[in-house]
Amino acid sequence: MEKLVAMKAPLLRLHCKRAFDLLFAAAALAVASPLLALAAAAIRLRLGSPVFFRQRRPGLNERCFEIVKFRTMREALDPSGRPLPDAARLTKLGRFLRSSSLDELPELWNVIRGEMSLVGPRPLLPEYLPRYNQHQRRRHAVRPGITGWAQIKGRNALSWEEKLDCDVWYVDHQSLLLDLRILWLTLLAVLLRRGISHEGHATMPEFVGTAKAIPQHD
Repeated sequence: MEKLVAMKAPLLRLHCKRAFDLLFAAAALAVASPLLALAAAAIRLRLGSPVFFRQRRPGLNERCFEIVKFRTMREALDPSGRPLPDAARLTKLGRFLRSSSLDELPELWNVIRGEMSLVGPRPLLPEYLPRYNQHQRRRHAVRPGITGWAQIKGRNALSWEEKLDCDVWYVDHQSLLLDLRILWLTLLAVLLRRGISHEGHATMPEFVGTAKAIPQHD
């Protein structure tokens, strides 16, 4: 009997997390709808179409989905046809949307669709997948989140190794109470505008992999 209860506990936790995600995301979309409309109008006026930024990202078990965010960068290419660095494409409006995290609000739709959770490791680029070591790949054992442990521990001010270590820590310690704590601390981090960019970069440098061994936890 005890073994059966132990087996059912993770499944029950998963169902509770999904129910919480659905209720919170639906309520947040309803409440934030005027803000979403205002942000969309501002982007359309300042940057033109498209208003939304869509990109394939790996999610649970590394299955890819299309993430939806507000567009924050202008389209600008160098002479060879490659996009200019983020700092050259990020507009004043885009900086405001990113610093206030308003650009992330459309991801609530990804939560409702079941592709993301409110809390979990941030979904990164597909080309990063072969660059993770065995430890770092464990971040994909849960649904990616709009916010996560790495976001309240420093966001883009952290190194890649620190961020990925935080993601795996969340996988091993996830709970509804932890999610509530992270959501509350995320609100504080947004209000204080902390960790918006990595030192010397407009956002984050590219992740090129790490040879670091599996981290040791206290």
